[in-house]
Amino acid sequence: MIHLITEFILLGLSQQKEIGILCFFLFLLCYIAILTGNLLVMISISCSQLINQPMYFFLSYLSLSDLCYTSTVTPKLIMDSLLTKKSISYTGCMTQLFSMHFFGGIEIFILTGMAYDRYVAICKPLHYTVIMSRQKCNAMIAAYCAGAFLHSFGQFLLAVFLPYCGPNEIDHYFCDVYPLLKLACTDTSKIGFLVIANSGLMGMVIFVVVLISYAVILYTVRSYSAENRRKAISTCSSHITVVVLFFAPLLFIYIRPATTLPEDKVFALFYTIIAPMLNPLIYTLRNMEMKNAIQKLWGLSMRKKHN
Repeated sequence: MIHLITEFILLGLSQQKEIGILCFFLFLLCYIAILTGNLLVMISISCSQLINQPMYFFLSYLSLSDLCYTSTVTPKLIMDSLLTKKSISYTGCMTQLFSMHFFGGIEIFILTGMAYDRYVAICKPLHYTVIMSRQKCNAMIAAYCAGAFLHSFGQFLLAVFLPYCGPNEIDHYFCDVYPLLKLACTDTSKIGFLVIANSGLMGMVIFVVVLISYAVILYTVRSYSAENRRKAISTCSSHITVVVLFFAPLLFIYIRPATTLPEDKVFALFYTIIAPMLNPLIYTLRNMEMKNAIQKLWGLSMRKKHN
């Protein structure tokens, strides 16, 4: 391995100082919203009976993965917004690359698990408690973590064994595989195809599987009464919104050949910051059970405060 470069320079979203200051306050508010929203969802589910329902069990883990995922990128993006030189060490860059794909992989698998949960609940209601038992849900989470580790370790190996001998400027606000391939002083065409297979095709297959599951759900609820059909669709609509918001920009970046575009940084904001920020709102605004759990949690804490 040739590591003549000891640090990388992140060009970030903009080189203009005024835009940097605006980004600092904007992303700081976004990060506070991400922390507050996802922690509120996790605590509300954990402190209520909702934790016994598989859908909310997965939702609490989705909020945890959102927190970990965005925390690999957003704090540094906030600090770098005020800096003229946005640098990251070689070790820090590779660590960020691994962490991002690990927690991102977990999130993708959890979204798939939530789609499967809705499929079983609506299409196989009589077998729901057996298929989605707590033991099987725990096994699914463990499998998701293992799958995400294999995915991120594969991405890490593709990047860490590349020789970097200059230049060292990454046209992005975090370390990712495609921008690093541009800096490698060797032919990376074959590695680019491996990245597409590992990230792009994996994301595409999972996205198609999720869409098929919801197509089957929509076909099944045709025979339901209008009220039951409305309830079934409302529980799925939030999840579909989150899936599209996360997968669409992800596939735009990873399903194409190993090239970087100026638009990549804007699309990356959707799955690194915007989706983790909106997920708690999407899942709580239209969900009466989540609203009740949050109100009970706040009511209990307020009563303890007054006592």
